[in-house]
This record gives sequence, C-alpha cells and structure tokens, in this order.
Amino acid sequence: MHGRASSPNDAGLFGNSPIMSDAPTTVLLVEANAEDAGLIQGALAGAQGGVFSVECVARLSDAIERLREQDIQVVLLDLTLPDGAGITVFDRVHEAAPDALIIVLGEASDHESACQAMQHGAHDYLTKGHLDAHWLPRALRYAIEQRRSREALRDSEARFRATSDASPLGIFVSDALGRCVYANAAYLAISGRASGQTLGTSWSAIIHPVDNARVLAEWDEAASGQTSFSSEARVLREDGGVIWIRLNAAPLGDGKTGYVQTVEDITARKATESGLRAAEEDLFAEKERAQVTLNSIGDAVLTTDLAGNVTYLNVVAEAMTGWWCEQALGRPLAEVFTIIDGTSRQTMPNPAQRAIEENRIVGLATDCVLIRRDGFESAIEDSAAPIHTRDGRVAGAVIVFHDVSQSRAMTEKMAHLAQHDFLTDLPNRLLLTERLVQAVGLAHRNHKQLAILYLDMDHFKRINDSLGHEIGDQMLQAVAGGLTACVRTTDTVCRQGGDEFVILLPEIERPQDGASVAEKLLAALAVPEFIDGHELHAAASIGISVYPDDGTDAATVMQNADMAMYHAKANGRNNYQFFTAEMNGKAVERLAVEGRLHRALKQGEFELYYQPKTDLVSGAITGAEALIRWRDPDLGQIQPDQFVRVAEECGLIVPIGKWVLGETCRQIREWLNAGLPVVPVAVNVSPAEFRHKDFLEGFARILAATGVMPLYVQIEITESLLMHDVESSMVVLRALKDMGVGLAIDDFGTGYSSLSYLKRFPIDALKIDQSFVRDIPTDADDASIVAAVIGLGIRLRRRVIAEGVETEDQLAFLRSHQCDEVQGFLFGRPMPGNEFAVLLGKGLQTRHGAPGFSDTAATVTPTPAT
Repeated sequence: MHGRASSPNDAGLFGNSPIMSDAPTTVLLVEANAEDAGLIQGALAGAQGGVFSVECVARLSDAIERLREQDIQVVLLDLTLPDGAGITVFDRVHEAAPDALIIVLGEASDHESACQAMQHGAHDYLTKGHLDAHWLPRALRYAIEQRRSREALRDSEARFRATSDASPLGIFVSDALGRCVYANAAYLAISGRASGQTLGTSWSAIIHPVDNARVLAEWDEAASGQTSFSSEARVLREDGGVIWIRLNAAPLGDGKTGYVQTVEDITARKATESGLRAAEEDLFAEKERAQVTLNSIGDAVLTTDLAGNVTYLNVVAEAMTGWWCEQALGRPLAEVFTIIDGTSRQTMPNPAQRAIEENRIVGLATDCVLIRRDGFESAIEDSAAPIHTRDGRVAGAVIVFHDVSQSRAMTEKMAHLAQHDFLTDLPNRLLLTERLVQAVGLAHRNHKQLAILYLDMDHFKRINDSLGHEIGDQMLQAVAGGLTACVRTTDTVCRQGGDEFVILLPEIERPQDGASVAEKLLAALAVPEFIDGHELHAAASIGISVYPDDGTDAATVMQNADMAMYHAKANGRNNYQFFTAEMNGKAVERLAVEGRLHRALKQGEFELYYQPKTDLVSGAITGAEALIRWRDPDLGQIQPDQFVRVAEECGLIVPIGKWVLGETCRQIREWLNAGLPVVPVAVNVSPAEFRHKDFLEGFARILAATGVMPLYVQIEITESLLMHDVESSMVVLRALKDMGVGLAIDDFGTGYSSLSYLKRFPIDALKIDQSFVRDIPTDADDASIVAAVIGLGIRLRRRVIAEGVETEDQLAFLRSHQCDEVQGFLFGRPMPGNEFAVLLGKGLQTRHGAPGFSDTAATVTPTPAT
C-alpha cells in the first residue's frame, strides 16, 4: 500500500468536509480481540501529527449505534465479532455508513472473506499480523488519498457533463477508431437518437446517405493533412426527419487517443439561405421577365431619373427614337424624345417632367408627332407616369408611347368591319339598327313614311347541302349585289344573318312603294346566276312593314316585317306580304301555345288515345294507332292540328315525340302484364325526331326499360322525310329494321311517291292519306289514285292501309280493290288505353269482316282521327 502525507489544504473526502486538515480523521475500530485492538490503537496513536482520532468497539451492535451519528470517516472492521461474523457484518456496517471508508481487518488465512467484502464495497483489506506504527498510518493515508482522487475525478466528470449538457452545441467524443465514448444531450437531441443507440457507433452513422461519401472523403483529407475538420451535411434522424448540421472535429492530444466533435443544427440557417437564394433567383427571373416583356411588347418604353435624364429605352423605343439605349443613357429627355404638335409644329411640353412635378399620370394630345433622330416623323400616342421609391417619393418617370399611324387606319377599318357583313360587305344588323332609329326619328319629325322589307331566301339550304358552302357564299354575294342594284343610294340593304336580308326604304310616299321595290327584287332574283359552272336560281319570301302604320318604333317595325316574311313563306314562298294586325294576333297566339306546350310537357298534360285498325279479310283488330291529345287545364282538350306545327317550329316536337314513344311502350307493357292479346301499335315520328342523333339509342333504351319487344311497335314516317336525306334515312331505317321494328310510309301519295326509292327502303306498309279516301265515291281521280296505290302495294308486297274510312261506300271500294287494312270511325274511334284494353280483352271483330285474328303489324299516326 502506498500513500502520502496529507496537508492542511487537502480537499475533504466526503462532501465538503475536510479529510486531511487540522481536525484529525475519525476512525472507528471494530475489533473484539483486545490485544489486536490495542496494537492498532497504539499504531495509529503514534502517527506523526496526531492525525487520527480512534474509537474502539467490540460488538457489531455498538458499531452500528456509533455509526448512526455519521461523524466516522474511516472504519477498520474485523468480520469476526461476538454478535456477527462474515460478510453479513460488512453489509450491515456498509449500510449504516455508506459514505465511510471501510477497510477490512483479518487473518492471512481468511482471504476468501476478504475478497467477498471487497466485492461488496470494501475499500481495502489489511492483515492483522503486518500492522505496525509505520505501515498502518501510511496505509490509511494512502486509502484516504486514493478515495479523495476518485471523488475529485467524479466531481470533475460531473462538472464536465453538466457543462457539456448545458451547451447548445452537440458534443461527440470518440476513440481513435471513431467510436462514440460520450455524447451530450444536445447531440442526442440533434441526432434524434438515445444514448444507448449512440455509444459505440461511428460518428458518420447519422450522416445522410446522400452526403455520407463526401463527408468521409473530407474527413480523410483533413486526417491525412493533420488539419482541423469542418463540414456541412444533412442528418437522417431516427424518426426519418432530415436536418442540416455543421460538424467540426479536433483530435484529443496527438489524435491517437480519439477525437472530439461539435455538431451545430444549421437547419434554420440553411432554410434562410435557401430562401435568400430563392429570392435572389426570383429577383433575377423577375428582372429578366421584365426585360423580356419590355422588349416583347409593341409599345415603346422610356424612363428618366428625377432630373429628367434618360435611364432606359426598350428596343421599340430605340427604333422609334433612333437612339441606342447605351447612347441615350444620361442624356436629357428632350434630346432623345423630341415631340411636336402635328398641326402647329410647335414643341410640346415634356410629359415626364409634368408627371414628376404633378405626381400623376399625364397623357399627350392626340396630334402628337415624334421626330426620330434621322428626322423621320411618326404620329404617336403616349402617357407618362411617375416612378416611386418604396417610401412613396417620386424618383423619376416612365413614358409609354406607340406609333398610331397604322392603328388609326386600322381603327377605321375595324369600325367598318364592326358595322358591315364580312361576306357581302353590306351593312350589318348593328348599322341597320342605327340607321333605322335615325330614319324613324326623321320620318316622325317630317311626317313621312318608311318601309322595311324583310327578305329570306327560299330553299337556300339546298345549295349549301348539295354544292357546298363556298358556292353558297358566292351565291349570297351575287344576291347582295343584285339587291343593292334594285334600290336607291339612300336606301340601306343589310345582311341580317345567314340567308336573311333587310332593306330600309326611308321617306316613301305610300306603302305601295314598298311593294314596287319587292316586285323589283323578286324579278332580279329570278334571273339565274352562273357560279363555278352551275346555273343557280334564287327565290325569296319578303315581308313588308310600314312606319308609322305598322309600328311607331324601330323594333316594332322590324319585328312586324319579320312576321310578314313568315306569312309569305306560309303562302307558297317567292312572294311578298304586307304586315296585318291579324298576323300579329296569330303570332301572339302561337307564342301563347308555345308557352303552354312547355308547361304541358313539364306537368304531364298530354295523353294518348288508341284507334283500332281492322284486317278486311278476317275482320280482326290487327293493330292500333297512337294519337296524342292535349288536355289543357284551362282550354280543355286540344287537337294535334292546333299545336303540332308550333311544337315543330319551337323544337318541342323532339321531347314530345320521346314522350309518345315512352308512353306507348309503357301502355303496351301494361296490356301484356294484364294478359291481353296485344296488337302492334304504331307511332308517327316527326322529321326532327327521326334526324336527332339520339333517336335510335333513345328508342332502344325505352324498349329495354319497359321490356317491350320491338315487334309490338311500328314507326311511321312521311315521304318527304325520307327524301330529304336519302342516305341518312336509309341508315336509320335499316337500323330500325334490324331491331325488328315495323316501318310504314304515312300519307303516301301526297309527297314524292318515288318508286325507285320505295323499292330501296325497307318499308312494310303504305298508308293512304284520308284526303284521297274521303272522296272515293264522288271523285274519280281520288278513286284512281287509291286503286293505283293498292295495286302498287300488291305488286311490291307491301301492306296497304287506308285511313279515314267512314262510310260503307268507301269500305266497299277498298274491299273490291283488295286493300289490306282500314282505319276510321266506321270501325272505331280513338279511345283511352283502358278502353282499348277492354276491346282487346273481348277479342272483337268488326261487323264487316270474317272471324279470326291476325298478328300482322299495323301503323299509327299522331294526327287527329277522322
């Protein structure tokens, strides 16, 4: 054992109490052997300086009681006592004085107990036979000094840890191999790892994989050059987050012991730097965009400073002033931007100076002329505005100007285009309205009359459809020229749109002057036009209204002329009609019908009636015709001839036709569910519905929704519908035929009656119009037509159906000529679906035929039954 003498300045061993000071060290000797106790006390009492104060007890209980007073610094303990022995004695003493320095006394033969005590916390073990006045004090001094050193080291480490953990910088201490031996709290917080996850790991473990190779290369370079290491890198935290750190490292001593590293979280700084870089890039991009924009716009831009010297010109300003920007910088504005009054030739005031002085936007007079550096003059328009600093002070001015020489000419051209039709160069609706309003005002003041002729080309669509729009446009140009040639220079010929023209005749003497012009126009249009090798004939329907007889304002006169034109079309086309009050009444009535039709469709005011058709051979009911009726809540039942045409004109015929198809199929399904012997029901399809793009798909959806087989439904169409667009009609008819739907031509004989197309179309039946059937007994021509149609049907294997059969004479004629089916009041009036169901349930035959039943298809039309 080795030790040193204590000095008065030595620090205390336990807490702040001194160990080697003027006060002697208190020693409790726990020894049952009186002889050994005397020797030990004597050895310590003879120590130089009297540094030991020794008390002696012989029993364990006495030692425990003494130690509770907590002023004993050293315990010399024999493990063999009267009231205890072995390691139990040590444990109880250590428990009573955990801060005391315990040295075990024993015999040389009791080495095992001594080692066990050392494992339980004993400071040292002394053999009794070797204790004397020389070695025992030295052993105690050495033990006390050793304990003091350990406590000082522990305090030093505690102070270091406290200081380290208080630092905002992360501290990472590694051994020579780079493995962690210490990491402070800041480092653990930055890395997002616990102490157990950090100790023993390499410092580079937290570096993001993207930066790892670079940082290690920088470390190797610093190590090889024996220089300090510093780097910035991203850290991949345990929670997956990424932060930026600045890493500094220095060797401990010569570097063979290890390294100490400081780690600083610089995420916020990096974000700030990134924001600054982004702001710089945005500022550069903004300046670049501004520069590109200023050089791309059509206007010239020139800026000045507060003194009125030029600071910038864009490329347009360079071209218009004749000065390069580099040449103009710093020069007075008047030298670069020379402007004069185009009329007086006097120098005009400096607009930039005015904008600066008045701190507002300043515009130049319209007659401003810019004199280029080479003397070239151009008319310009411009404005000047002050430029402000961030705090609102005026710092200069910007002038924006452009050459208006061409734009003024363009403005005039655009004004002309705005008021004239692009195709014919005639005044358009806008200019006509302006002139009409002026003409009405003049006529009112001068007590004169004026006339409006509203002209619409007859069948002009055929030219576009057959020869193309280019030929149609040339025809319209020719018509425009012909109309203009027929009127006075004071009159206005306007293209209203499409193939409609309006002619204003101001200050006429009498209404007949309008008729004279209309006749002249019709005569001019009758002359054929030769366009691109085609001889084209034009005709028109003309409506005439006169101010003030037909209206006291421009809008009314125009509206009434339009109304008169429609009556001209209704009267056979290629004629003119004067407006009458009766026309207005019909127009109002038509508008009212249209309004009620919208309501009827929405509120379900329509209903279907079913008129039976009879086979002339069997006398059985072979089909039915679905007839639409409108039960208006105010006017009662309205017949189809009172609303179908209006529905066609306003476009409601398509949704009405869709409703008829849907209601027919719903009724058929109801009859089928009731177990009735259902016969096919025919529905007349209007041209608009037939040509609608969704007709086939919509019909198929109705059949699918109601579960009605196509054989129970027939479609009836007119000859004129088929001949309008033969190829398109053929496609739709074949699609219907492929579905299994029966097809019939309604009103056969009233239209084209083209036998070649009749042969091509997949038609099942021909229906003779009631206008021919009605006069069979009295009109030989009608009888011949009916006989011919029946004969044609027999030869072409098409069933023939006669409608409107009301008398026995008509029936006898049809039977004698072998007509297949008949329909009319003689066999049954139209009836609601429930009444027709009763008829089906009884299986009635007419009194005009033989018993039996046929499932041959029959046709139906939505026209009023006779």
